[in-house]
Amino acid sequence: MEWNWQQPDWPAFSWKPKQLLAAEERFLRGGGVLVGTMKHMGPGDRERINIDAMSLEAVTTSEIEGEMLDRASVQSSIQKQLGLATGPPDKRKTGAAEQGIAEMMVDLYRNFAEPLSAKELFRWHRMIMRGRQGLRDVGRYRTSPEPMQVVSGAFHNPRVHFEAPPSSKVPDEMARFVEWFQRTGPGGTAQLPAVTRAGVAHLYFVSIHPFEDGNGRIGRAIAEKSLAQSLDQPMVTGLAEAILTRRKEYYAELEAANKRNRIDRWLGWFAEVAAEAQRRTLERVEFVIEKTRLLDGLRGRLNARQEKVLLRMLREGPEGFKGGLSAGNYMTISGASPATATRDLADMVAQGALVREGELRHARYRVAIHGDQTG
Repeated sequence: MEWNWQQPDWPAFSWKPKQLLAAEERFLRGGGVLVGTMKHMGPGDRERINIDAMSLEAVTTSEIEGEMLDRASVQSSIQKQLGLATGPPDKRKTGAAEQGIAEMMVDLYRNFAEPLSAKELFRWHRMIMRGRQGLRDVGRYRTSPEPMQVVSGAFHNPRVHFEAPPSSKVPDEMARFVEWFQRTGPGGTAQLPAVTRAGVAHLYFVSIHPFEDGNGRIGRAIAEKSLAQSLDQPMVTGLAEAILTRRKEYYAELEAANKRNRIDRWLGWFAEVAAEAQRRTLERVEFVIEKTRLLDGLRGRLNARQEKVLLRMLREGPEGFKGGLSAGNYMTISGASPATATRDLADMVAQGALVREGELRHARYRVAIHGDQTG
């Protein structure tokens, strides 16, 4: 089998631009809404949105590769690097993996507009490989003469999903990739639309697979950098979270795209993911605005137990408690007796803090946001 990089038209990827016009317009329109909405938020809310977006992207891009990280540690590390840590010092020790991916996300956020370079890629690789043992090449392109393959299955009968160019070709391939990225960016001589450029960049990079490990995480970071440059904003779209929900599809689409340089199918799939990621991000921004509005309206009207439970629910984000808050949940969080919990919950519904669904022991409560306020 010939892989895409072995074919005569490599790396001249081809597709039908007209099929992506609607997706491109939708993405730019959504980006404009996001930018405009965040400009009307207070500085504190903007900071929280950006920190949450970076920490979620860091955790989910790692989870795609099977690495489970502590989100609280990642978020704390991001806050410290941005100089936004508040309150007493966090005594928990941040792991090397959490620290490294947090550093990469902050670097990506701060330097989104800078031209992509081998120096930046090496820096990111050192960050995400922090604490790893047994790697031959850290902070540089791979040098092993052994084939770089993505395989699955039993050791005696492996299935090769992809084989990358030999390490001897990587420096030249990456120099060409970096030049392509610059040329296709805003103001470049061959500028591409936002989603198209990000989708091609991700596929192009992982097809070269220039590092011994970490190619997926860096490839997704490159796609995020590309989208931020197209929007001209230091913004994390949240591609990894959307990809994580479709992880099997993601690997299947990459495997299919690695076999040819006609990539309409890959770009169509990537455009769907970008749209989903942007929708989720906008939903979170709107949630923060509604949360601020709700808390301002309830100030001084709830007792300490009710405030504690409401704030705990709000920390769950737009999705809220799975299945809704029960009276039992309320008692566990607040320490209230059954009778007090019943009174408190009824009062919170009357105050417009919660919306009740169901009756008696089947009753569940959700935060009254997204147009559900009744107070």
